[in-house]
Amino acid sequence: GVRDVMFLYEENRCSMTYMYEYPEYLKIKLPKKTARRYPAYELYLYGEGSYAEENKNLLLTGIPVLFLPGNAGSYKQVRSLGSIALRKAEDVDFKYHFNFFSVNFNEELVALYGGSLQRQTKFVHECIKVILKLYKDREFAPSSVAIVGHSMGGLVARALLTLKNFKPELINLLITQATPHVAPVMPLDKYLTDFYTAVNNHWILKAQDLRNLTTLSVAGGFRDYQVRSGLAFLPRLSQHDSALSVVSSAVPRAWASTDHLSIVWCKELILATIRAFFDLIDENTRQITEDPKKRMSVLNHHFVRHPAKMFEENPEVFTHLTGAFNWITVKASKWTYSVYNDSDGKYFSFPLASHRKSYSHVYCENSMLDTSSWIYGCMNTNSSMCLEAADLSWRAELLPTTKVVMLKLLDYPSLSHIVIQVPPAVGNKYTLGCEFFKEDSRTVQLPVTHLFSFGFSSSKLVLNSTGLLYNVQLQHFNQIYQAFKIYIDSHCQSLKERKPSVYRLHIPWSYEDSITVAKVPSLAEISAKLHMAQPHSDSSPPELNIYSSPDCQYEVSKTSSSPFILVFQIVRFHAGAFPVYIVSNILLTYGGQLSTLKSTGQCSDFSLVLVRTAKPYKVEPLISIVVFLQGFNWFREIWESLSLPEVDAAVLSSQDAWFPLVSLILFLFGTGIAYWSGVFFSTSLRLFSSLWLTLIRPTELQKDKLITPSTLCGMISLALVSWTTCGAFAVLIIYLQYFLCTFLSSVFHFQDSGHSKETSQNSSTHTVRAQSSVDSIPEATQSPPNSTTLAEAVNSLKMHITVLNLFTWIVLLNLPSLIYWLKNLRYNVRLDPDPCRSTAIILIGILEILMNASTSEVKSSKLLKIAAKVPLPLSVAMLAFGRMHLYRVPHFVTFSLLLHVLCCFV
Repeated sequence: GVRDVMFLYEENRCSMTYMYEYPEYLKIKLPKKTARRYPAYELYLYGEGSYAEENKNLLLTGIPVLFLPGNAGSYKQVRSLGSIALRKAEDVDFKYHFNFFSVNFNEELVALYGGSLQRQTKFVHECIKVILKLYKDREFAPSSVAIVGHSMGGLVARALLTLKNFKPELINLLITQATPHVAPVMPLDKYLTDFYTAVNNHWILKAQDLRNLTTLSVAGGFRDYQVRSGLAFLPRLSQHDSALSVVSSAVPRAWASTDHLSIVWCKELILATIRAFFDLIDENTRQITEDPKKRMSVLNHHFVRHPAKMFEENPEVFTHLTGAFNWITVKASKWTYSVYNDSDGKYFSFPLASHRKSYSHVYCENSMLDTSSWIYGCMNTNSSMCLEAADLSWRAELLPTTKVVMLKLLDYPSLSHIVIQVPPAVGNKYTLGCEFFKEDSRTVQLPVTHLFSFGFSSSKLVLNSTGLLYNVQLQHFNQIYQAFKIYIDSHCQSLKERKPSVYRLHIPWSYEDSITVAKVPSLAEISAKLHMAQPHSDSSPPELNIYSSPDCQYEVSKTSSSPFILVFQIVRFHAGAFPVYIVSNILLTYGGQLSTLKSTGQCSDFSLVLVRTAKPYKVEPLISIVVFLQGFNWFREIWESLSLPEVDAAVLSSQDAWFPLVSLILFLFGTGIAYWSGVFFSTSLRLFSSLWLTLIRPTELQKDKLITPSTLCGMISLALVSWTTCGAFAVLIIYLQYFLCTFLSSVFHFQDSGHSKETSQNSSTHTVRAQSSVDSIPEATQSPPNSTTLAEAVNSLKMHITVLNLFTWIVLLNLPSLIYWLKNLRYNVRLDPDPCRSTAIILIGILEILMNASTSEVKSSKLLKIAAKVPLPLSVAMLAFGRMHLYRVPHFVTFSLLLHVLCCFV
């Protein structure tokens, strides 16, 4: 599953962007108050060569654009946008140009630690004010800034609107690149999830106020395994019609999936962005237009449907057909024409009257990919010629090798003719084609593999192509867990040279189309997967559009990608929930060990208890029942009255991203990973202990009391470290200390077990000698370690290994805040806010006591029965409330360990 997500995707089809001159980054001086409040952050202006020299005095006259880097991103990532915009400005002799600014966020890990997101948002607000001041008293001074945000930078830009003193009119355009808008990829702390909740709730509740802000979200597609594209879709609101979400594979003239980093330098995508920027300029103000409708028209032109024409805000409906061209009437229903070095222009006229009764659509294509008009509609009823016609070229759509138009004849009742213009072509070679057809004759249906077929079903159909276009409807393909391969095998009657065929997988409810270009004849493979499930309000099936050659046969076959396709999709959409299921399994095992300790007085091996206790039927049914009951208003009211958070599975179900079998498979994954982690810890301790004993012969390990002065000093010291620096740092220290303690216990266990074996082997031959010299041996060495003490040591060691296993995952989940603290240590010794400070202080006390604890104290405890039963409800609660809130996992583990500590005293 991991291999499928991270490696089995399309090749990188992006071109690299290059700078023609050396890039320079001019640091903008900030107000002293701002610089003092945000010492780690900076603002830069991008430039190259002479343009950079001219801007050193900051006498700026362009249009300001602010770039916000994402998680661990660099402010230098602005160079692709800045450089191509500079080249474009040179093409128009600097009539218009853009000034690209970039913020240095010190490459903070904001996708994993949310404590600095609010700080970044406030700093960006200050930067916008500083940028606009640079243009003060200029002739065409801007009143707003356009923002391009990569990854989490896009979320920070959206968060600007949540600030109390922020004026929404300061931003007119926001473009986000691979930004997870819906939810965090890894919700590792409360500050991150709270930030998302605040931003998304504001955009929903204040949607009416966002009409003047145009937002475009571009997702990377399947190459981006860090942020899946489903998270990058902006919320669909009827009140907010100025937002657009697309996947890069569907962007015209790009048609390429990008990984999480290449989306900022993919030349094809950057060109589309810069072209859109220049088309957004208002000639009167020389700034980005204030008209939201024009902004959306431009974005749709460059990112959704490109008609192979330069953008025009108000294109002329009618045009004059001029020139001394020959008029040729075509009455056939199918027509193709090849152009090569034609010196005379031609108009091909197709009368519609004879075709309206027999056909429902007309389809035309042109392989000349210029931006001139080429197809028109005439309204003359008596003549095959017309001087004035409607320009139908705006109805065209650009594809990689051709531009196409499909018109429904009923939608154009006033048209009498379709006219194709073929201008003189000197040195050019291209082809044109038109055909009339009934929609039913070109539409075939292909049933899609059922979700639970597991790769054992396939289907096939043959298209004996006599036309230029076929639509294959993929029935029942509407869930994100469905995925399969489509194979298109093309065979042609003759071996003449043909233009490549284009296959487009069209998803009607979201802009996530993918396009494949294949030579003819050939065998093409298309991977059919969804980024977003079909909304309940949409019933249109996905389509495979085959732009074919008329004398070729196409065999379309479909089969599941593999028997494990469901596993692949679960990894793609729910890999972030793995830690919850792993810890849940370990916690169930921990409870099972306490239970056997109570009933038999012995602590069983981790792997044996895991197999016996980690059963999905113990936890899953209860969660499913709660999710079902939450569909009833009376239960939801009771649930809310108890102030309980919403069950994560219910939220995922509402997003069409969840069903019971997913949780079962995730639980089994967790069981497997928990099992092998237990084997790893036991094997590692055994190996290192053996090596240690061969090198060093340790003295006897003295057992301390549960709480000693040194223990208290350790608790207080680490608590101070947690409070004054970073909670995760203190957790790591106590973890290493506990690991060392467990390691030493393992060493002495092996030493004692070795002594026991040696004693049992030699007892028969040395009985008399031992008896005669018993008075001369010191008390500590009069007899080998007795079996009771050794068994107690083994029990304690097994329990320590399980606790260490649990605590390892706590350390891993808190690691991002530790990395963030270490990276920013030169600016501030204390991490503020700290997501794990309070939990760390409690864990310090727990582990300091458990280091000195053994199973002998726990066996006789009155609380052992409760401590053994509590891990089961905690595991249920962890799966119910921790899938989308990973930061809650340490709280459940801490509560269970706290009961263990109480068992040592009560």
